[in-house]
Amino acid sequence: MKKIWILLSAILLTISLTACSSDSKQESAPEKTETEEAAKPAVNPKSVMYKFYMNIVNTINASDAELNAYEGAEEPTAEEKAAASTSAAKVAEELKKLEVPEELKDQKADLEAAVQDLADSYNVKAEELKKDAPSFEAADEKFAQGEEKIGTAFESIEMKRPSLAKEL
Repeated sequence: MKKIWILLSAILLTISLTACSSDSKQESAPEKTETEEAAKPAVNPKSVMYKFYMNIVNTINASDAELNAYEGAEEPTAEEKAAASTSAAKVAEELKKLEVPEELKDQKADLEAAVQDLADSYNVKAEELKKDAPSFEAADEKFAQGEEKIGTAFESIEMKRPSLAKEL
C-alpha cells in the first residue's frame, strides 16, 4: 500500500510540476520582450549632432585643398585660381549629398538650410574665381548664415555653438 501511495504522489508531483513549468514559460515570454525593448539604447541626439557636424567638416576638408591654397597664396597663379574654382564647385556638390540623420528630425530644417547655405557659399566662390577680380564677400556672408543655422541647431539640444570656420 505504501508503494501505491508513493507512486501516486510521484505522479501527482510530476503532473503539478509540468503544469507549473509550462505556465511560467508562457508568462516569462512577454517579460523577455519587454527586457529586450528596454535593452535597446536610447539615441543620444548630442552624439548624432556632433557626428553630423564632423561629417560636414570632413566633407569640406576632403575637397577644398586647392581653394585653401589659392586663398593662402600671396600671388596666386591662373592655374591655382582654376584649381580653386574646381575645388569650390566640388565642395558644393559634396555638401548637397549630405543627409540629415533621422534622429535629428527636430533640427532637420535648420541643418538642411545650413548645408544649403554652405553649398551656395562654395558655388559663389567657384563662380567668383572665374572672374578677373574675384570677391568673396557674398560667399562669406552665405557661409556665415550657414554657420549661424548650425549654431542654432546645436543650441536647440543644449550644445555649445561650434565654429565651422575654425575647423576648416
